[in-house]
Amino acid sequence: MTWKELLEYDLINIGGYHLNLVKIGSAVIIVFAVQLVIWLINRLLRAYFRRHDKVDLGRQYAVRQFIKYILYFVTALLVLETVGIKMSVIWAGAAALLVGAGLGLQQAVSDLFSGILLLTEGTVEVGDVVVVDGLVGKVVKIGLRTSKVETRDRVVILIPNSKLVMNNVTNWSHSDVPARFDIKVGVAYSSDTRLVERLLLQAATENQKVLKKPEPSVQFVDFGQSSLDFRLLFYSQELMPIEFVKSDLRFRIIDLFREHKVEIPFPQHDLWLRNYNNSAENAEEKAEG
Repeated sequence: MTWKELLEYDLINIGGYHLNLVKIGSAVIIVFAVQLVIWLINRLLRAYFRRHDKVDLGRQYAVRQFIKYILYFVTALLVLETVGIKMSVIWAGAAALLVGAGLGLQQAVSDLFSGILLLTEGTVEVGDVVVVDGLVGKVVKIGLRTSKVETRDRVVILIPNSKLVMNNVTNWSHSDVPARFDIKVGVAYSSDTRLVERLLLQAATENQKVLKKPEPSVQFVDFGQSSLDFRLLFYSQELMPIEFVKSDLRFRIIDLFREHKVEIPFPQHDLWLRNYNNSAENAEEKAEG
C-alpha cells in the first residue's frame, strides 16, 4: 500500500460518510493554525493596549475573550466541514435537540447570551468589585456561561452570567467616582451635637484610607428612641477590605468619644408593672361601700 493509498484509506465508511487520515490531518492543521492566529492576535493586542494605557484591564480582557470565542466558533465550523460533516445535518440535529430539551436549556441559553453581553457591553469587567445577592467579591474571570468571583474570604464562587445581567448588581468599580460608605452611631440626648460632628470628621480625616476629596461628611439622621442618630459618610478606594477600614474608624470614634465624655447610650425600655391584687381589693371595697 502506497502512502497515498494509506492516507486516503477510509477509517470510517458509514452511509456514504468517509473519514480518512487526510481529513483528520487537515482538521488538526486548522486547529494549530487557529491557535497560532490567537497567539499572534493576543501579542498584537497587548502591544496596542500598552500604547493606549487608557484602556482598563477589564475591557482588555473582554476584547481578548470575545475574539477568542469567535475564532473558536469559526474553527469548529471549519473542522466539521473538513472532516466531511455537512452543516445542514448539524443544524437539523441542533434544532431537534433544542425542541427536545425545551425548558431545560432555557437557563443555559440565557447564561450564554448574558456572557456575550458582559463581554461586549462591559457593565461588569474583570477586576470589578461587585455585590451580588449581598455577597461582596472581585470578578476574576468572565466565561461564556459563568463568571468567577473571589469573595473577601478568598473563596472563588461561580455565578451564572444571567445573574450579573438581569439581577440588581452593585458595581463599586464601574464609575470613575469613588464609592461612598457610611458608619452609623448613636449618642446620648445630652451630647453636644456639634462636638459629635467634629469628632466623627476627625476620625475620618485621620484615617489614611479615607479619601480627602470628596471630603467626608456627617448627617444628623434622626431622633431615636434612646439616642441621637448620626451617620458618618466617607469615600474610599479600599473596596474589598472596606470592612477593616470601617473597623478602624469605629475604634477611633469610640476612643474620641471616651476622651471627650460623649456617651453612647444603651437601649432603654420603660417597664410598667401593675399590682392586680391591690386593684382587685380596691374594686371589692368599692363594691361593698
